[in-house]
Amino acid sequence: MSTENNSTLKSYIDSATGAVQNAVGNIMGNRGDQAEGQLKQEKAHAEHAASHDTAKLPGFTATSDGAVAADHPDRASGSWKQTAGAAKEFIGGAVGSEELKQAGRQQNREGQEQEARGQVKDLGEGTKDRFTGQLGNAAAALVGDREKQAEYQTQHDVGKAQQRGAEHDIQKEAEAQKNADL
Repeated sequence: MSTENNSTLKSYIDSATGAVQNAVGNIMGNRGDQAEGQLKQEKAHAEHAASHDTAKLPGFTATSDGAVAADHPDRASGSWKQTAGAAKEFIGGAVGSEELKQAGRQQNREGQEQEARGQVKDLGEGTKDRFTGQLGNAAAALVGDREKQAEYQTQHDVGKAQQRGAEHDIQKEAEAQKNADL
């Protein structure tokens, strides 16, 4: 895991801080403060982008923090059901079997539902682990327990990977549906 935690919230705070520093520098005529504020804003934009960087591969997601999270098994099973259903539907249409065609459509729908359940589970679990990891990390830092901090940071990072992977797939499916509707 990375020791540099790329946080979306931190990037928003840094961006706001930079904007204020830039504005104050502008009002006071201090070019140094203006430039420093602008640099903080640019760094915050880069942090925001890094906090969303993921590599989504079949079965797992990896983040720029170095965390890797496996997809919920329902996601892969649902995807396979969709593929098998689409094949049945195609074959049923090709050979003129309405029964096979309908069975394929039904299997495809069931696969979509199963995959969606897995995505929702990953999204919920990932969000929960990010939150729990963040709180645990803060509590461990207060008492100076570096070992627990590292454990909670790992929990946060893996939760982030799990959440980002689900978000990626949900967004991809939404875009595909939008394009299909056009």
